[in-house]
Amino acid sequence: MMQSTGFLSLCISFSALLHESSNAPTEKTDYSDTASSCKELLREQGIKKDGLYHLVSKKGEIYQTYCDMTTDGGGWTLVASVHENNINGRCTVGDRWTSQQGNSANTPEGDESWSNKVIFGTTEAATNDDYKNPGYFDINAEDIAVWHVTNNHDLKFWKIASVLRYHTNTHFLTLFEGNLYNFFKKHVLKYGAGECKTDRGISVPIIYDTGNEHRTNELYGQSVRGDFDPGYVTFRAFNSYRESFAMCSGVRPKGCYAHYYCIGGGGYFPSTYCSDFSYLGVNAGATNGYGASKELLHAAVLIFYR
Repeated sequence: MMQSTGFLSLCISFSALLHESSNAPTEKTDYSDTASSCKELLREQGIKKDGLYHLVSKKGEIYQTYCDMTTDGGGWTLVASVHENNINGRCTVGDRWTSQQGNSANTPEGDESWSNKVIFGTTEAATNDDYKNPGYFDINAEDIAVWHVTNNHDLKFWKIASVLRYHTNTHFLTLFEGNLYNFFKKHVLKYGAGECKTDRGISVPIIYDTGNEHRTNELYGQSVRGDFDPGYVTFRAFNSYRESFAMCSGVRPKGCYAHYYCIGGGGYFPSTYCSDFSYLGVNAGATNGYGASKELLHAAVLIFYR
């Protein structure tokens, strides 16, 4: 009888333990006070750890992204990444930042990803594929940060796997309604919409977090280094063929060979390669000629706002 009572008590205690466990609070995101940017998370909620967080768009949509809470005081929101999945492709599937419709004069603006509200990819795969979240067009920012992160790395290694990292501090985005979406709505990426002598882009000085001007020079071919000044990030540059490029990372064009060191852009390139990385791979990653180094060719370009 004593054994039966003891067994019954044990069953009751085990049942109670299961009930308590099932009702215990679980870790979850409280969407009721989710911030609209990593900067807001930092300032209003005091979050200071790098990592994945949920944000809310102006339309109330919840999305996840990566926050850099330590560089230059933190508050940087990952909004996009440009990843070249096939350096030999010619505006084929995966070239979302130029065109996936082929190199055609009928689509001179390509997919218009720099100036539309189409989102794609996932945060954790940002070094494996292209990525754009609602923050790209939704956040009202002042500055940007750019990381060139070696492909296929988990986000916990992004900083140490970066070939180059830098940020701006001039608040230049305030001149363009707070983000690159509005910048490119005003400055259209389209073949023939400008020419290099008068349209070498909007250049902004940068502060290096990984690398320096000398290192930036080393990342591009010897034959093209005289065509730019390192220490800047440039948006919407045209080359000698009147082809448009969205972003020249780490440099300011002073000549007409933007296709060797700029990425993204319009969807028609009659004289050069049509792809997200354009002519960067022309020398197969060797730096004794034109184009870019293997380090840049095999790295995704991550874009942050603050």
